[in-house]
Amino acid sequence: MTPREQLHQDGYILLRQAIPNEWLDALRGAFDAGARPSREWPVPRGADWRHSLLDTDPTIQAVCRLPAVLAAVGALIGERFFLSQVEGREPLQGGGHQRLHRDMWIQRPGDSISVMAYFDDYGPDNGATRLIPGSHRREAVNLDDESPVVQLSGHAGDMLVFDVDLVHGASRNPSGARRRSILIGYAAEPTYASYQQTAHLRNVHMDTSERFEPADFALL
Repeated sequence: MTPREQLHQDGYILLRQAIPNEWLDALRGAFDAGARPSREWPVPRGADWRHSLLDTDPTIQAVCRLPAVLAAVGALIGERFFLSQVEGREPLQGGGHQRLHRDMWIQRPGDSISVMAYFDDYGPDNGATRLIPGSHRREAVNLDDESPVVQLSGHAGDMLVFDVDLVHGASRNPSGARRRSILIGYAAEPTYASYQQTAHLRNVHMDTSERFEPADFALL
């Protein structure tokens, strides 16, 4: 099975050490500088998370344009796409748990892709992402059944690319160890107007006019 076929079958790919190590200190600094309390967001955020406004930071934007990431996103979307948003997220001690869910907020399957970029090591002790491989194209999934779940673990610099219809969720951070990350959104070009209508609610400040062609990036 080719990497592209595996990606479509699983609905996700974990890119190990995708972020250059020398960028990490700047990325952590951008996260900490951009942290905002819930009341400063257009839509209040969960009290058990730290959220960061950092989408105009140049190093953050460079992470969003790493060729390996764009290749995986382009392979999943399959048509011209754009970068829709970037937001920093970190589960606080004792918090961060999410019920398994699908994001499912775009018109057609495969229209929207999310990417998690990890700035700290992550695993069961600090709220790592869990997911069900292959669940993005299955209509019936029991969201209360955790038996097929894979909980990810890895190191700062890893990036998770996944279809938003993949069943996933964050875990509780029992240790309180830092688990800074950014959640990046990409979407097919025909959905641009819909995203623009909600940009103010998502606190988007960056320019989203750039377009990417899937053919420009080879999936290794």
